[in-house]
Amino acid sequence: MLKAHRWLGTALVLAVALSMAAAPAFAQSGKVTMLGTWGGQELEAFQKVLAAFTERTGIAVEFTGDRDLVALLTTRVAAGNPPDLAALPNPGQMREFAAEGALVDLSTFLDMDQLRSDYAETWIDLGSYDGKLYAIFISADLKSLVWYNPKEFAKRGYEVPATWDELMALTERMAQDGFTPWAIGLESGAASGWPGTDWIEDIMLRTAGPDVYDQWVNHEISWDHPAVKRAFEVFGEIARNPRYVYGGVTGVLSTNFGDSPNVLFTDPPRAFLHRQATFIQGFIQDNNPGLVPGEDYDFFMLPPIDERWGVPALGAADMIAMFNDTPEARALMQFLASPEAQEIWVGELGKLSPNVRVSEDAYPDDLTRKAAALLASADVFRFDGSDLMPAAVGSGAFWEGVLNYVAGDDLDDVLMMIEAAAEDAYGR
Repeated sequence: MLKAHRWLGTALVLAVALSMAAAPAFAQSGKVTMLGTWGGQELEAFQKVLAAFTERTGIAVEFTGDRDLVALLTTRVAAGNPPDLAALPNPGQMREFAAEGALVDLSTFLDMDQLRSDYAETWIDLGSYDGKLYAIFISADLKSLVWYNPKEFAKRGYEVPATWDELMALTERMAQDGFTPWAIGLESGAASGWPGTDWIEDIMLRTAGPDVYDQWVNHEISWDHPAVKRAFEVFGEIARNPRYVYGGVTGVLSTNFGDSPNVLFTDPPRAFLHRQATFIQGFIQDNNPGLVPGEDYDFFMLPPIDERWGVPALGAADMIAMFNDTPEARALMQFLASPEAQEIWVGELGKLSPNVRVSEDAYPDDLTRKAAALLASADVFRFDGSDLMPAAVGSGAFWEGVLNYVAGDDLDDVLMMIEAAAEDAYGR
């Protein structure tokens, strides 16, 4: 899923969990096996990264893509036949494999002093379990963005809001002007509902703060906690209001997330605001060829709600873990953490590099560079909460609950349903 897909403390820089001063420059023979989910454009981009690695080292990489990655990995690990490396979907999955003793401690061969010099501590923490580093992050998506058409804003005298109150005032003004303010699409096939979980996670960070957010993700507070309920209610003030969303509630539930922003670019626009991650730019460009980033479409950070919590950043990232400790696998891990590898990856896909030494020139446009700067300046970053939760909750009951709530179900009933799934999944 496209969640992938996030960011950090005050010293935050675009960072991940590691890099060497340079990728390995020595030649070897041998092979590395790697498993991931990438296909299409993402796979093409990653193959270019691997081709550069093979050219530099002489080491071949056998990459296998499988959408049912977790099930396949679990089976192979249990059978004692894991790949050398794998692209894991989230830190929660990494921690499960680390707890089983299936992963290699990367600090045994990586220069940790160099790592802490090059990368923000938050990324090291996200890639660690029980004090050991088990994963690196090769790219990231920033989720806390509201997309808009700057030409239409200027034409109608709308201004980018700096606070949540200003955002809601703008929303109401647009509605009074006879327009539909928001485009929201929750449809995503079997994964329908996930865009709504991102909304709620962003709102939780802005209304309850990062510590309560962490407690929620770890099920240290229940789903009927007032902080969780408030986040749903704030989301519902927009998503369940037919004056505020294009197509009404039916449109929200039936519109595919990738098609949802298209209505910002009709003449006249059918909506003016769309909250989504950096990866939506690819959908905007594919569906609306000829639009110029920064001129025909732009974004701003989702504004603060409670001033105590500022403007936190929510995101996701591509992470790599190592299952077999071989010289070839070590060489590839070092290379993937390097600026050289990540400049290829972000240049092809428009993602944000977690490596602070990646050149700004690697990004395909000024808008992506702007996103990187916003990520770097965020005082607080948190990884996508649903990605950190057990699958039965994060990609199960939570997705379902969002759909049911938007459809009109009683919020208390929705939260009780998710809580029941959480109690079973967490064992408490």
